[in-house]
Amino acid sequence: MSTALLIKAFGAFFAIMNPFVNLPIFLAITDGFSVAQQRMLAVKVVCYSAIMCGVILLAGQAIISFFGITIDQFRIAGGAVLAHIAWSMLNGEGFASHHGSGAEQTDMQALSGLAFYPVTFPMIVGPGTIATIIIYTGHAGGAAGLSAVALVLGAVLALLFAVLFFASFFGKLLTATMRVIMVRLMGMILLAIAVEMLTAGIKAVLPGLA
Repeated sequence: MSTALLIKAFGAFFAIMNPFVNLPIFLAITDGFSVAQQRMLAVKVVCYSAIMCGVILLAGQAIISFFGITIDQFRIAGGAVLAHIAWSMLNGEGFASHHGSGAEQTDMQALSGLAFYPVTFPMIVGPGTIATIIIYTGHAGGAAGLSAVALVLGAVLALLFAVLFFASFFGKLLTATMRVIMVRLMGMILLAIAVEMLTAGIKAVLPGLA
C-alpha cells in the first residue's frame, strides 16, 4: 500500500472521526458529569470504537462479498455517504445525535450504554467511517497493507482518546470560532476525498467513461 494512499486514508479517517469536531457534542452529552465520569466515558468510547473498527477491518470485505457487492460499487456508495457528511459540515448543519435521558446523564450505570450510543455509534463509527474502512481495506493489498490501515486507524483513535480524556481542558481552549473553522476545513477535505472515491468507483464500474 503506497504512502500517498495511507496519507489519504489518515486524512479521511481524521476528517470523519475528528476528535475536535466531536468534542463539543461530547461535552454537551456529558454536561453535568464530573471529570472522572467524563474520563470513564472516554475510555469506554475509545474501547468500543476500536472493537467496531477492528471487526469492520477484518470482516468488512467478507460482508460486502456475501451480498455480492464489489469494492468499486461500495466505493461509489461510500463516496456518496462521505459527500453528504462533508456537505453537512460545510453548511454548518448539526450532527443528529441522541443526548441521552436525564437518568442516563446522572446514573453511572448508564455510562456503558451512553458510550456506545450515541457517542461511538453513530457519532464516531458511523456509516461514513464504516464505508471508509471497507474501501481502504479493499485496496490494502495483503496483510502488510491491512496492518498499515490498522495503524492509521490506531493513530486516529489515540488522538481521539487524548482529546476526549482531557475534554474539560480542550473545551476551554477551543473557541466557538475555532470550532466552526475546523468543521468547515474538515468538511472541504472530506468532500475532496469523497469526490475522488466517486470518480474512481464510477470509472471502474463504467470503464467506457474513462
